[in-house]
Amino acid sequence: MVNAYLDIGIQSRMNRIINPKDNRVVMLAIDHPYFQGPTTGLRNMSNTITTLLPYCDCLMTTRGAVRSNIAPEDVGSKPIMLRVTGGNSVLFDELSDEKLTVTIKEAIRMDAAGVAVSVYIGSANQQQTIINLTEMVNHADEYGIPVLAVTAVGKNMARDLRYLALASRICQDAGARIIKTYYCEEFSKLVDAVAPTPVVVAGGKYSSPPDAFQMAYNSVQAGAAGVDFGRNIFQDDNPVGMIKGIRAIVHEDHTVKEALDIYNAHLPDACKLD
Repeated sequence: MVNAYLDIGIQSRMNRIINPKDNRVVMLAIDHPYFQGPTTGLRNMSNTITTLLPYCDCLMTTRGAVRSNIAPEDVGSKPIMLRVTGGNSVLFDELSDEKLTVTIKEAIRMDAAGVAVSVYIGSANQQQTIINLTEMVNHADEYGIPVLAVTAVGKNMARDLRYLALASRICQDAGARIIKTYYCEEFSKLVDAVAPTPVVVAGGKYSSPPDAFQMAYNSVQAGAAGVDFGRNIFQDDNPVGMIKGIRAIVHEDHTVKEALDIYNAHLPDACKLD
């Protein structure tokens, strides 16, 4: 039966971001330079995008990166999750002091499938970042564009179920259509707390292929719609092997061992991992 109340614009863009066949997604996060500058792995962003774009479902990035680093022939080949908050850098202690930096009209002009807003629950600027989210939701809903809320974590915030579930539910109630958060113990309870809003898991700092694959596996097994990994892919010595292994876990329910086999298939024999 057709749902007469379905928001066609929102659902169309959600289907571009999250594959409707399996309700899973592999996002590639390359928005780090908006506050970190020329991060390792993204100093030559054009090369990174060209190399990894074929293997992701959605690219999370900034408008400057889209304009400067996506080849004309690749424009439109993958949906863009456009970061629309910022205003600070790693040189300032309080990263939570963010504002809206991109208008919804600019997001439309760039054909963004969705827009991303960071929310810092428990920080000095908690209220401002929640208002950033609600203002963007108000504008984006008018044009049928889904908003992804990033439950950003300050230096003193614990990445545990109690905190992350609190932050995620606040973002859902503010109107976010997708929640990006961190993996934690009893993650399935967080997923349940915001159901049916899809949850994608952030990769965080670079770890190692086995650890990153294990996080991705645990996340989808606990009910996540997928992952939004960045540094664990583009900072690895074998980024293609990494993203292919992640895809296999997310979209094909492969095990960590099977993902490592895929990773190793893209390495010289002397470098293969156990």
